[in-house]
Amino acid sequence: MGFQCGIVGLPNVGKSTLFNALLSTMQAQAANYPFCTIEPNVGRVEVPDDRIQKLAAIASSAKVIPTQLEFVDIAGLVRGASKGEGLGNQFLSHIREVDAIIYVLRCFEDPDIVHVEGQVNPLRDADIVETELLLADLESLEKRLPATQKKAKGGDKDAEELVPLMERVLVALNANQPARTVPAKTPAERKLLDHMQLLTTKPVMYVCNVDEASAATGNALSAQVQKMAEGRGAPVVVVSARIEAEISMLPTAEEKKEFLESLGLAETGLTRVIKAGYQVLNLVTYFTVGPKETRAWTITAGMLAPQAAGVIHTDFEKGFIRAETIAYADYVELGGEAGAKKAGKFRLEGKEYAVQDGDVLHFRFA
Repeated sequence: MGFQCGIVGLPNVGKSTLFNALLSTMQAQAANYPFCTIEPNVGRVEVPDDRIQKLAAIASSAKVIPTQLEFVDIAGLVRGASKGEGLGNQFLSHIREVDAIIYVLRCFEDPDIVHVEGQVNPLRDADIVETELLLADLESLEKRLPATQKKAKGGDKDAEELVPLMERVLVALNANQPARTVPAKTPAERKLLDHMQLLTTKPVMYVCNVDEASAATGNALSAQVQKMAEGRGAPVVVVSARIEAEISMLPTAEEKKEFLESLGLAETGLTRVIKAGYQVLNLVTYFTVGPKETRAWTITAGMLAPQAAGVIHTDFEKGFIRAETIAYADYVELGGEAGAKKAGKFRLEGKEYAVQDGDVLHFRFA
C-alpha cells in the first residue's frame, strides 16, 4: 500500500532543494530558473519511528524494516496553470495522482533568487496554487455534470446519488472553497466524493521555507502562514531547505545531531515534514515482530483487522481468522509476547476490530 505526498509550489520556492534533502540525494535538480523541474521526481523515505527499534531489541530481531512514504517533486506552477499556462497541464495531471499535497511556500528574502511574481508573499503564493486547483476542478465538474444529470433522469441509480453531491461541490468551488470543505452526509457519499478525483479534495499541509537564521523560530512570513493554516485546519512545518540540504550531506548521525543542537533544533525539519505528511494522510502504523524481523506496516486509521492483514498479503485478508494483538506499550513494558500473555495483555481480535496505532499483530488465516 503506497502513499504519495506531492510537493508543489511556485517556481524558485525551494521545492527541489527540499526534495533532495529529504532523500539525501541529488537526484532532483535544483536551479534558479522557472520550470527547472519538468518531469516529477519520485522518492521513498523512511518514516521516523523510535518504537520499531525498541520492539526489535526486545525480540532480538535480525532485521528491522521501517514503514515508508513516497514524495513527489512536481513542476512549479504559475498563474493560469488551469488554462495551460507554464507547465500547467502536466502539473495538474501529476498532482492528480498523489494522495496529499505539500505546499512549499517561500518565506525568505534573497535578491539573488528571482521570484516569479516579483516579490515574496507566501499567502499570495498559496492562494495562486489553491485557485488554480479550484479552477481546474470547477471546469472538470461543469463538463461532467450535464451528462450525469442526463443519466439520472434516465433512472441510473449511481447518477441519481452523484448529482446532488456534484451540485453541492460546485456551489463550494464557485465560492472559492475547496471540495474538501464539502461534508459527506454518508460513508457512501464519501466514497463518491473520493471517486470524483478532484484536486481540492486532497488533504494539504504547508511547509514554510525560511532563511537559515529563522530555522528554529520561524519569522514574520511563516507566522502569517501559520495563522492562515490554523483557519484551514492544516498543519504547518517551518524548515530551512538550505540547512536541511547541509544536514543531509553530513556523514554520521552524531555529526547531524551536533549540527542540529548548534542551531537550537531537536530534530530535522525533514523529520517533521515526514511526520506531518503521515498525519495529514490519516495513517497509523502496526508492527509484526519476531526473531527474523521487526517490520512496520502503514494503514489508514480505522482500518479493520482483515484489511490490515491484506496489506501484508491478499491471502491474509481472504482467509482471515483472527489477529493476535498486543498494544505497543504493553509489549515494551512487559518485555515481549511471553510477558504480555502472562499479564493477560495478549488479546484475540476478530473481523470487526479496528487496528490501533502501535499494535503488535500476528495474523491467523486459513
